[in-house]
Amino acid sequence: MTTSNLTRRHFLGLAAGLAGALYSPVSLAADNRLRFMWWGSRERAELTRNALAAFTAANPGAAVDTEYLDWLDYWQRFVSLVAIRQTPDLIQMDYRYLKLYANNGVLLPLDRYLGNRLDIDSFGQHNIDSCRVDGKLYGVNLGINSTAAVVDREGWAAAGVEPPSFGTDWEAFRDKCEAFAKGNRQPNYYATPDAGGITIAFENWLRQRGKGLYDSEGQLGFETADAVEWFRYWADIRAFGGCVPADIQVLDKHSIETSVLILGFAAMDFAHSNMLLNYQQRIARPLDITAFPADAGGLPGHYYKPSQMLSVGAGSTAPDLAVELANFLVMSPEAVRILGVDRGIPASPAMREVLSPQLNEVDRKTIDYIDKLAPWIGPLPPTPPLGAGEVTITLQGIGHEIAFGHLTPKQGGEKLIRDAAAILSK
Repeated sequence: MTTSNLTRRHFLGLAAGLAGALYSPVSLAADNRLRFMWWGSRERAELTRNALAAFTAANPGAAVDTEYLDWLDYWQRFVSLVAIRQTPDLIQMDYRYLKLYANNGVLLPLDRYLGNRLDIDSFGQHNIDSCRVDGKLYGVNLGINSTAAVVDREGWAAAGVEPPSFGTDWEAFRDKCEAFAKGNRQPNYYATPDAGGITIAFENWLRQRGKGLYDSEGQLGFETADAVEWFRYWADIRAFGGCVPADIQVLDKHSIETSVLILGFAAMDFAHSNMLLNYQQRIARPLDITAFPADAGGLPGHYYKPSQMLSVGAGSTAPDLAVELANFLVMSPEAVRILGVDRGIPASPAMREVLSPQLNEVDRKTIDYIDKLAPWIGPLPPTPPLGAGEVTITLQGIGHEIAFGHLTPKQGGEKLIRDAAAILSK
């Protein structure tokens, strides 16, 4: 796996520097040779390369050079390639960064390929439109996904507590964490991560209150009081030992390998549904998947989104071939069988049917979860603004500061509003 020596500050500075200066890409790819870059685990890399081998076998003369990294290193590496105008031809893109790179000319609009080299009508309009920015298509949906709680049922049972499940509300979740702390006999083991700084959990909680991380104008969709309430909720759980302490939570580096569940410190994690298989491959005990806590009588917090998408670099010298590869990965039965549900559930019903006979128990849990989640699903939120990635890192940092006692929840809420607003105003 390639790693990056860029600092986080350098990454954020480069990303922010894209705004206001239209990107002028230069591609080094030959007309029949593509560069494809993605983030993910070793298992994802093996599956992806097997699918790429099927593509090159079906397209004599075509070749694909690959690079993969973990989440943070990926974006550090990608933004450095953008800065030196060496963007890959095919890019694994995340929803939160789509607008940033689309608006700055890094990505190629794909509308002209629809119904031609890009045969994805079967996705349905919602799953196609989820990859649009200002009406233009900049990505191909790699799979339907939603946030999810990954649960070690045996860990909860050992503490004498029924784990959270569909319909558990936030108050009941807090009570379960307290009961876990009282019943647990395993040292350095807790019910849950400290989600005070985990964006996907905070967003879900906000949506249940009719708010969100951002509004349609790209500004903050919540107020100081919301952030303070959220931080106080987790401070309460932290106080009775219901979640991991600060010195353990900081070990989580946004990768499955560093998840506090995988490291053996917690009996659950807040993640995305397509990640269940990767979690299960690292734990001998069977894992379950369920919804986040839901506010009693509140609005739905979850939503279906593209787990990832495939975007084409605007400077590619082989855009047609890059689009054909993207189409192959999502609409070729051979590729779909190889990739499975690692990146989410196929958006095409026909491809889900192709995949169904080979699904193992974990894959079926993932698909069943997406089906059962329907009552807790709300509309897709607005496309995140340019600074969304930096706000995510800021929230995590403030969560750590509160957990270590350097800030009170009130100070943390005020700081989050102040710092996030400054980021979005750049």
